[in-house]
Amino acid sequence: MAVIQKHAKNGGPDLVCHKETHLPGKTGVPGCHKKWPENHSNWPRPVARLWTVVLLLGTCLLYCARVAMPICAVSMAEKFNWSKRESGMVLGSFFWGYCFTQVFGGYVSDRVGGEKILLLSAAAWGSMTAFTPILAHLCSQPILSMMLARFLMGLLQGVHYPSLASLCSQKVVESERGFLMSTVGSGSYLGTLLIGGAGSLMLDLYGWESVFYVSGLLSVLWAYCMWKYLLKGEGPIITLESLGGATQSKHTKRHWFRLLKQPAVFAVIVTHLCTASTFFTLLSWLPTFFKDTFPDAKGWVFNVIPWLVAIPSSLFSGCLSDHLICQGFDTASVRKLMQFFSMGVSSVFTILLCSNTTFPWAVAFVSVTMGLTTFSHRYWLLLNPSTVFLTLVELSGL
Repeated sequence: MAVIQKHAKNGGPDLVCHKETHLPGKTGVPGCHKKWPENHSNWPRPVARLWTVVLLLGTCLLYCARVAMPICAVSMAEKFNWSKRESGMVLGSFFWGYCFTQVFGGYVSDRVGGEKILLLSAAAWGSMTAFTPILAHLCSQPILSMMLARFLMGLLQGVHYPSLASLCSQKVVESERGFLMSTVGSGSYLGTLLIGGAGSLMLDLYGWESVFYVSGLLSVLWAYCMWKYLLKGEGPIITLESLGGATQSKHTKRHWFRLLKQPAVFAVIVTHLCTASTFFTLLSWLPTFFKDTFPDAKGWVFNVIPWLVAIPSSLFSGCLSDHLICQGFDTASVRKLMQFFSMGVSSVFTILLCSNTTFPWAVAFVSVTMGLTTFSHRYWLLLNPSTVFLTLVELSGL
């Protein structure tokens, strides 16, 4: 195993692990020797640790703001006389906006820096979350205003994970990315836990408006602290020149057009579609499933235990991927292995959940399913975006 330095298109060096081939009778040195050189764009280890904590909190608050509406949907429906269909329209509006800014967020982050996009988007969706109750009370048609607010929330939050991917690929040593991103990604489950517990308490004591106010203001405060102490007060200025980025050759542009026609690209899209749809279906409908199937069960059990399992599972998947890469396994093979556990093995327990089972076994099946699903949520961040492009080109035979 060796660590070599290569230069990407933007001139910044990147550290990658390559498996060495040894002549017969020769022995290699096992393990991956990770270095944190000072003269390149990667974060030093102390800085990387600080950013890990900050990004973990940011992802946690992202989900606090995202899940605030599902928690308050019942109370808001009673307040504004919404039917179940209208409540579903409000909740679904988020994903209509969420799907539009995925590619845009990654494109802009690669050119101006993921930290700037994270800062601007967090300030925007945090403010939108805090303003949601005011918007609901001021408008004569709350259903329309809430659909618009959720659509804008989806637009603003859609750039979060692409920005994380861009920032990680540019600032973190490859052999450390799995653990860092799995740690940051576990903030989604932590945020779901916090808003599910504290949000339900605030809902009962202070009304549904308090859930939006607290989660929104905390998100804005996080964005301010990130700007003040990590970015040192630098203005997140985005110019047209920076959006233009480095010019691409005609050869590269032809590759992109040909790549979009290849089956491998659509296979990746379908894979992510299946994984995301399963995750968000479980996120949205598990409480209803348990309430209808086991009406006497305690709500805090099935609302908390699966997410408690998901957090250490996400961390474990990151450690496992880093360990396998350092042992000499190809990065693409590690990604495929993580995806196999996430989709293949977890589907077995999902099928078992549909059978006639008892409440303890149902909770166990759901917990294992959610734990294994986390294996794929960060696997694609182990590579640089440019490496993903080259891998797909190779698979497509271009």
